[in-house]
Amino acid sequence: MYSLAQSVLVKGAAGEPLPSPFRGLAHHEVEFRRGEFSLVAAGPGTGKSLFALNLALHGNIPVMYFSADSNAATQLTRATAILTGDNVRDVKQKLLADNFDEYMGHLSKRWWIRFDYDARPTLSDIELRLRAYFEVFGMFPHLIVVDNITNVAGDSAADSAEAFTFGLEAMCEYMSDMARVTGAHVLSLHHVVGEYSDGLQPIPLSGVKGKIGRVPNVILTIHKEIDGMDGRILHVSPVKNREGFEDSSGQTYSSYVFNSSNMQLTDVDNGL
Repeated sequence: MYSLAQSVLVKGAAGEPLPSPFRGLAHHEVEFRRGEFSLVAAGPGTGKSLFALNLALHGNIPVMYFSADSNAATQLTRATAILTGDNVRDVKQKLLADNFDEYMGHLSKRWWIRFDYDARPTLSDIELRLRAYFEVFGMFPHLIVVDNITNVAGDSAADSAEAFTFGLEAMCEYMSDMARVTGAHVLSLHHVVGEYSDGLQPIPLSGVKGKIGRVPNVILTIHKEIDGMDGRILHVSPVKNREGFEDSSGQTYSSYVFNSSNMQLTDVDNGL
């Protein structure tokens, strides 16, 4: 039990915003704060994993990335392209040819970003990896990415004959608790309901699959705009934001050019 004055001493890193490459979201008062839980929802192939990876690689912060949805080769080639600006196809060819030495210097600078590629991690697996991270670095990561939240398997209750399965809302509560205990920002990726799965129209808060809007501090939805020349713009809508601007309709968004060559996301120049 703490007074307001005592709370100043025990707050730790909670509330500290992570460095972010997304100026448009900052304009909408969206921050990824330590000790808080956020959700990014979009249709398949829209770009939510690329959004998370661009955030994770920005600022060289300590990161634990649970990549249940993408394998090591995919994440390595994407990350290398983002960091170097090289064409992702060239990067992948060099990886397959075991000719990757030129990139090791870039990768070694991100030595405290760690990936786990288990396709179906349990809650116990996640806790074990976070304990291991703490053992190695003497601290928890500042950012924990869970890609996707539906890939995480709830553990069965040990004292019950009947298996206990976490519902989506209970899983969100677990992620929120994880953020508070570790002092990290926990960013989970998630899907949307069927009518928005093509990713071609703004997605409201009600479009998030499972209607799990109660727990996260921030919920972002992503839809895309394709110009017919293989160009793509990602529009990111703050449909929930406890400490800033929000528009639950999804009609207000910041926009980012997706460079399919190097996987980078950059703000559309709109005077911000």
